[in-house]
Amino acid sequence: MSPPGQLRVLVVDDHEVVRWGFRVLLERQRWVERCLIAATADEAIEQARVHQPEVALVDLFVGAESGAELCLALAEASPHTRPLLMSGAGRISAAAARATGAHGFVPKDWPAADVVMAVRMVANGMTVFGAPDEEPDAAPLSERELEVLGLIAQGSTNAEIATVLDLSPHTVKDHASSIYRKLGVRNRSEAVRRAERLGLTR
Repeated sequence: MSPPGQLRVLVVDDHEVVRWGFRVLLERQRWVERCLIAATADEAIEQARVHQPEVALVDLFVGAESGAELCLALAEASPHTRPLLMSGAGRISAAAARATGAHGFVPKDWPAADVVMAVRMVANGMTVFGAPDEEPDAAPLSERELEVLGLIAQGSTNAEIATVLDLSPHTVKDHASSIYRKLGVRNRSEAVRRAERLGLTR
């Protein structure tokens, strides 16, 4: 296991520019200890077995191989690794992804910062799904917004959240407004219900 706050991430994609692009991006994050890469299912399974990464960012199609099936194999090689599927062409339903053990799905056309946040969310035990057949996509929340949302879900008032996070009440209100906008809701109760359906709360 990695030290607290220091995660190992495995990127599995058959395109070299994608693998290295994500590696450079993720290794810039202070919470990433190391980013491993693999071009094939066999390489991914070996990397997972040896390094036991916390998160595996897996392309839906790894060459001729199925990324969804690879998620099942990764679970055997490294049971605590949380797979996060991604794709630039094609989608998989949330139900089908969950059946393979995946903890989320992200399109490759998301902004880089959003994909990085999805990796962080999955590492923290959350799920990132937004398949059209279940829920409309929600814009990923920032780390601070996730903290605020978690406290909202616990029933904390804005003043209480401000005290816990050492923020001004005005800043908390701004974060809450941003959360509502990203989740497409109007108030606290709707935000909590939507977050639960999307797997954003634990």
